Amino acid sequence: MKFRLAFGLLACVLLGGWTSVPEGSGPGPGVGKADGYPLPRFVSLRTNEVNFRAGPGFQYPVVWVYQRQDLPVEVIGEFDVWRKLLAPDGGTGWVHEATIRSRRSFIVTSQQASLRASPNSGATVVAFLNFGVSGNLLRCPGASDWCKASTGHVTGYLAREDFWGAFPGEMIGTQ
Repeated sequence: MKFRLAFGLLACVLLGGWTSVPEGSGPGPGVGKADGYPLPRFVSLRTNEVNFRAGPGFQYPVVWVYQRQDLPVEVIGEFDVWRKLLAPDGGTGWVHEATIRSRRSFIVTSQQASLRASPNSGATVVAFLNFGVSGNLLRCPGASDWCKASTGHVTGYLAREDFWGAFPGEMIGTQ
């Protein structure tokens, strides 16, 4: 009994250093203690295979393996070189900072999204993007409901309501 209590207290002390904020409240207002970047924030997976672990360290078991380079993920916590992520499907886990990068990306969450020639709903459709299609976010003006995005060899404007990978009103890229 005393061993369990001592172990539990030690675990609380060791894990007490990680920072976590409510998912989806983004970007900022928190600032990560380990890297100084805003929490929460969006990043993307660096490779085609990233292990999500149960805790911040290699000693923790892998709970999810994401196999999609450039998948947008939300950083919701950090501890030393470990980042706690929220994936678009709701999965969470800890990854080493070397497995993510700051490149901004998106994943379509509506059944079908229209990539348009200009940032308005009446503009010519450049491409139809089905649920799960991903690509790069190039620019999102803070006050706009549209973001400039590219996927494959096509570039256009995507309505924020049709994808996951940017916070409402978040400014991305040069304006």
